[in-house]
This record gives sequence, structure tokens and C-alpha cells, in this order.
Amino acid sequence: MSVIFCFGDSNTWGCRPVVDRTKPPKRYGPGGRWPDVMANALGPGFTVVSDGLNGRTTIFDDPIEGMDKNGRRALVPQIESHRPVDLVLIMLGTNDLKSRFAVSGATIAAGAGELAALAAGTGFGPDGEPPRVLLVAPPATCVDATSGTFGDDFSGADQRSARFGDQFARVAMTVGADFFDAGSHARSSEVDGIHLSAGSQRRLGRALAAWVSEQLRADRPTDH
Repeated sequence: MSVIFCFGDSNTWGCRPVVDRTKPPKRYGPGGRWPDVMANALGPGFTVVSDGLNGRTTIFDDPIEGMDKNGRRALVPQIESHRPVDLVLIMLGTNDLKSRFAVSGATIAAGAGELAALAAGTGFGPDGEPPRVLLVAPPATCVDATSGTFGDDFSGADQRSARFGDQFARVAMTVGADFFDAGSHARSSEVDGIHLSAGSQRRLGRALAAWVSEQLRADRPTDH
């Protein structure tokens, strides 16, 4: 049984596009979130573990939402708790676009690369070997096209995320991780400019399943 650990933010959690931020976020049901879609498409022989946290950043402590949003603090313990893990899939960076962090797209990609390197540096894969790591570039935001749900918090995010694909690809190559561009298969919803529509959740899950099937099925361990 090959284990795939998905580490991400609200889009991995399955958050529906937000209309009213004064109310708790709503979540797509089981089977509608991209990790579930991926698991269903892969079928027997794969276990998909989903760890999505609303507001999670790559490597930044959030001065408003708290230190627990920092992905660097949680990644290694979470991988260890599910060991052995064949593939660590990391899709983070959207929350780093918040105005309060004031960082560029290249810096965000570098933070995601640091997480990829941390994951690859563990011995939490099969037989104590490092797990394979897939760094996923999040889709670009389209906050400016919305009615302003997240506009104040994500000022300039659309421009800074526009080159996520290229920036994350370069970082993945540098740290020796695999790369996948989510923006080639999914788009941020124009409802709030950040979260994925139900259709994008499905497309992303199916596309990632195709990647995993091609890359892991041939050489996955026969016994853990």
C-alpha cells in the first residue's frame, strides 16, 4: 500500500469559495475535495492522507492567526505520524500572499522549497529512506476580479502569484523535488479569488492522480 501525504491549506481542506467572512468557512463534502478525488481515481493500492489547514503558510508565523499556521512547524511531525510515506505532496503559498507578510512570489516559492527540502531530508519513507516529494504550485489568485471579499488582505496578490508556476518549478529543480503546476488544471474561483470551485477541485484531483499513477505505480513497494 503506497501512502501519499498531502500537506496544504484551505484548498486542500476543501474550503468552498467564501461569500461572507463573518461566518465559518464551509467545506466540500467527502469525495469532493481534491485529495479524495485523487484517492478515488487511484483506487486500491494507495492510501491518501490529507492534512489541510485554513490559513496555513509555508514558513511564516502569522501575527494575527497564530504560529500554528506556519507550515514549517507542522510538516515533519505530521509526516512522521504517517510513516512510512511514499510521497509527500506540498501545495502551499496562497496565504503567503497576504499583505501583512509583504513578500514576493519568488520568496514564497523559496519558502515552499524549504518545506520540500525538509520533507526530503527525513527518513520517513519506506525502509527508512527519504520519501519522494512533489512540490505543487498553487493556482494564481484572481482577487481583483471579485467583489472584495479578500481584497484588503490580499492586495497585489494577483500580480505576485501570476508566475507561481515558473517560480515553483525552478525551486523544485534546485531542491531535487518533483514539480506539478496546479494552475494548469485548476483556477481560483471568481467568487472570492482564492478558493477552488467544485469543478477545479475535481480537475486537480484527477490530474494529480494521473501524475501519481504514472510516477509511482511502476516502482511502488510491494510490501510495507
